[in-house]
Amino acid sequence: MIIPWQTLEPDTLDNLIREFIFREGTDYGEHEISLEEKVAQVKQQIQSGEAVIVYSELHESVDIQQNRYR
Repeated sequence: MIIPWQTLEPDTLDNLIREFIFREGTDYGEHEISLEEKVAQVKQQIQSGEAVIVYSELHESVDIQQNRYR
């Protein structure tokens, strides 16, 4: 189930994004990027529809994924 990002409190959205970044260990290339910059990048992807927040009832978990339907 896709969760609209607009329905989340701003702090909740930021915490979800931070957890996603830590869990994925995302590498942003040759230059080091701060956590806040990474959060801003992922938030932009969510707000533009490039990525979506997905809740899995089976696993009772939340994840951020690329939007395959865009």
